[in-house]
Order: sequence, then C-alpha cells, then structure tokens
Amino acid sequence: MDGMQAQYATDEYGRPFIILREQGKKTRTHGIEAIKSHILAAKTVANIIRTSLGPRGLDKILISPDGDITVTNDGATILGQMEVEHQIAKLLVQLSKSQDDEIGDGTTGVVVLAGALLEQSEALLDRGIHPIRIADGFDRACQVACEELDRISDRVEFSRSNTENLVKTAMTSLGSKIVSKEHRQFAEIAVDAVLQVADLERRDVLFDLIKVDGKVGGSLADTTLIKGVLVDKDFSHSQMPSEVRDARLAILTCPFEPPRPKTKHKLDITSVEEYRRLREYEQGKFADMIKRVKDTGANLVICQWGFDDEANHLLMQNDLPAVRWVGGPEIELIAIATQGRIVPRFEDLTAEKLGRAGVVREVTFGTTRDKMLVIEECANTRAVTIFVRGGNKMIVDEAKRALHDAICAVRNLVSDNRVVYGGGAADISASIAVSKAADEIPSIEQYAMRAFASALDAVPLALSENSGLSPIETLAEVRSRQINEGNSRLGIDCAGKGNNDMKDQFVYDPLVSKRQQYLLATQLVRAVLKIDDVIVSGEAEE
Repeated sequence: MDGMQAQYATDEYGRPFIILREQGKKTRTHGIEAIKSHILAAKTVANIIRTSLGPRGLDKILISPDGDITVTNDGATILGQMEVEHQIAKLLVQLSKSQDDEIGDGTTGVVVLAGALLEQSEALLDRGIHPIRIADGFDRACQVACEELDRISDRVEFSRSNTENLVKTAMTSLGSKIVSKEHRQFAEIAVDAVLQVADLERRDVLFDLIKVDGKVGGSLADTTLIKGVLVDKDFSHSQMPSEVRDARLAILTCPFEPPRPKTKHKLDITSVEEYRRLREYEQGKFADMIKRVKDTGANLVICQWGFDDEANHLLMQNDLPAVRWVGGPEIELIAIATQGRIVPRFEDLTAEKLGRAGVVREVTFGTTRDKMLVIEECANTRAVTIFVRGGNKMIVDEAKRALHDAICAVRNLVSDNRVVYGGGAADISASIAVSKAADEIPSIEQYAMRAFASALDAVPLALSENSGLSPIETLAEVRSRQINEGNSRLGIDCAGKGNNDMKDQFVYDPLVSKRQQYLLATQLVRAVLKIDDVIVSGEAEE
C-alpha cells in the first residue's frame, strides 16, 4: 500500500476496525525535487514578463477583483498586481519591487535574468552538481560580469545647457512604453523636471519636489511641465478673482469657523436675545480670524479644512481669495514651493510665515470647464509639476508610470554619469567575459559560470524575439561580431535601423541600473537554490 498509512482503532462496542489514510496528499517534496519545483514556479512568472521586454515588448491587461483594468508593460506593476500564490513566485515579485525602489527602471530585465539563471541551474542540478556549488559559481560569474560592465562603461557628459545625452537616456527608458508616440516630448519633460530639482554639485535629486498629476481629456501631446505647483482645486467662491499676482499665502491647517467645546455639548436657545448674542459672537470670531489674516499682509488663504458658506461669503467680501480642502501632501508641497510655514492656529499667524508666489491662477480646460489652480514663480523655484493628459484613465496612469521610469533613469545619471549600451550589447559583452573567465577556473564552478554566461544571453534573445527577429541567428551574429571586432557597443537592432551599433542609435542604460540587475538576480537565485523544503505552519503531519 504505497503512500497509504493504516491505523488500528475500536468502536464504542470494542469491535476492531482498520482506518486507511492516504498519505500522498501530505507528501512534501524534499531536496533537489523541491528546488526544481521552485525553479518551475519562478520560470513561469519570468516567462509572463519576458514578452514585455524592449521597445517592441507587448503590454499586459490586469483586471482587479472589482473590475478595474490596468494596461501596462512595467515589470514591477505587472508583478505587483498579479495574484501570485507560490512562495518562490512571491520572491520574484519582491525582486522587481526592490529594483523599482532602488533604481526605478529595469524592473522587467531583472526578472527575465533571474528566470534565465534558474533555468540554467536546473540543467546543472540534473548533472548532479550541488546547489551551493552552483550558487558559488554564479556569485563568481556575477563579479566578473560587473567588472566587465565597469570596463566597457562610458561617461556621459551633460550640463544644464547641454542636456542632449540625458534626453537620449530618457528616450531609451521610454522606448518600450505606451508614450513612445510622444517619445521626445516626454523625455525632455523628464530631463527638465530632474534638472529643475537637482543639486549638481552634490549629485543629488530631491524627488519630493517633482509632482506628477494627470487628468483625463486631451491627448498625450498636451502633457506639460509646470514650473510650480498644480492643485486639483479652485477658489472657494465663484466671484473671487481667478488670478492673484504677487501672492502672499497664509497656509492654514485650522478650520475657518468659531471654536467649539471639545466635549459633547448642547446649547439651548430660548429667546431671540440669546440667538442674537450667539450670532454676534460667531460673526465677531469670523471678523477676528479675517482681520488676523489681513494684518499679516496675506492676500490668499490655503486651508486644509473646509469653511461654511458664511465664512466663504465674508472672505469674498473682504477681498481675500481662499482655497479649501487642500490635502496634506499638497499643502506640504505648497509650503516647500512658496517657502511658507504651515500654521495650525490663527494666533500663530505672522508675516514671516507667509509663502510667496509670483502668480496664482485658475486654469480651465475641456468642455466641462474643469478648474485647477496653478501656483507659479514660487519663492523656491525648484518645485515642478508634470501635468499628464490622455484619452482615458488607463493611458494617463501608464504615462505616469512611464515618466517615473524616465525620471529615475535621468536621476541615476545625475548621481553617476556612467552608462553602458542597451539593446543587449552590455549583456553580450558580460557573457563573453564570463565565458573566458570560466575557461581559466579548474574547479567544478566553471560549469556554473558557463551557465551564467548562457543566462546573460536571455535578455538579447528576448529583445530579438519581441522585435520579430530570429532570436538565435541574431544573437549568434552579434556575439561573433563583438568577439571579432572587439566592439562592446554592438547589440540587437530592435528598431530596424539596419545598424547594430548602440552608440550610434543612442541606446543608453545607466551603469548603476545594469549592475543592480545582475547583483539582485544573482542574490535571488542563490536564495532559491538554498531552499530545499517548504513547511507550511499549522499543517504539521499528524
């Protein structure tokens, strides 16, 4: 009785009977078999992502449980929204997220590489090589590959006046996205936004000062960069002026209403006199609040909370334009941009705490006359907002994700201006270098290093496959040319320009992004190779 377990028992009358329980359901895979099942799960996830790689990569449509759809080819977004049950597949989701958090771009490539490495390690396990020896060989090969990346990297020179190289890098990042129709425009917006907030001396980019906002309507070509802050609000009263010049902003987080007791309270008004006194008290309080704001010299109020119609009317009568219900993150951004202080109580309001901006105006667009507020010529000129337009919500969301990747690619170049060439050129060079290094190693790890070299070819193979080229022939041709010509800039011609030199095609990848992909994928594969059993807590065998 294979996989069955017999148990002897007696019933309440003492009669014996035998219980046969099938154990097969409980059987866990151990050792190499477990590692292979993990590799299969990871390969399945990597194969889903593969087709999204490169400028000719295809998009995925993701449907949430409540029916919302997302169309994207951003690796981190696809994996983040996929319903993944297997534990190892969840590790791949975290892998793409860590690439996204650290670098911001290259989330698809890192998963494809990890999947290829695991596929190669499966063949090595079949040959009887111990998982830890494979992992050691991969670590060694990763070191060689990173050294090769350093060797073939080029420095990209740029300045605030000469941004062409940065634009080319942003265009490489955007090439695979839905916005590639407005390729150049989006790349220039990303570069302008980063340079506006970058500190080139410290090689630092303050991401908090870049806000990406979007509204459905218009086309992608209507996307603009606003040198200031855009708030999805309008002035609280329709008769307030739609533009305030030389604005001095009082930024309040207290409501425009009379103070109320904190405890549960009940007010009985039994006579006209009492009602009149209450009304006079409230009006006096409103007048006092408006006087305090006016006395500081403020000519615009930004309020985190609402205020009732009476306060709104008084503000309008006193020529004090106001904006209400401005959210926490937005109010912080306004404070940073205008160099004002957020004031929690009217008593604390002083002239020094006011923010300053050259012009605050309402903009209207569309037949619905949608209104938004633009704060421009701020005291802190570094705050910028990218305002994305698109035909539907799906396109606006994907354009925002594409801009995030492009901004991150430019940010990486500001902090380290070394690049390697894209189109799989760097991967092929690293693969050749690892193969050469493997020939000089006497130990069994040379097998793992050769496998690593084969896995590096997965990126150029996927690129050529997604571009409709014959993958193996294309890779073989480019690889042999790289070896014979000693030219590490040759890659896969995805765009069909008839030229394999990626420097001529201006296909750049930041060095930090590529190196991080290799390191993260190798770390993950090492972790997977070390797991030979999965024990679910609470389901111990009886």
